[in-house]
Amino acid sequence: MKSQIMYIEHKTGQSDRGEAWIGKVEFSKSGQTVYFNNQAFKKLKAGGISGNYYDLETGDEYWISGVKKNGQDRHWAGGGKINIDNQIIEEYLKIVDFEILDESNFEIINIPKTDKSRFNEIENKKYT
Repeated sequence: MKSQIMYIEHKTGQSDRGEAWIGKVEFSKSGQTVYFNNQAFKKLKAGGISGNYYDLETGDEYWISGVKKNGQDRHWAGGGKINIDNQIIEEYLKIVDFEILDESNFEIINIPKTDKSRFNEIENKKYT
């Protein structure tokens, strides 16, 4: 599975101030599902209200995109610290061409690897 450092922001009911993360995601073979932080996000086919993916379990919308080279990933009207995975900080700093991480804008956390098998069960569940 392809993996990439991405920006993820919770959009449903958050007014551009939802919890946000920068971390390494994994994509399904088709690229229509993103796995991150023990969640699975499906691409919205017709576009959502404020997101481009939805959480497979909750239906909440999320904005998922590549990180911006200027480090300004939050929506201009939003705000709040961005959670960043401790394991990808060096790689992120190279992408944005910064020497240090501004900890006034970031919260350093450990993001677990996603167990994708449980989502296969959800998607392939037979309805009765």
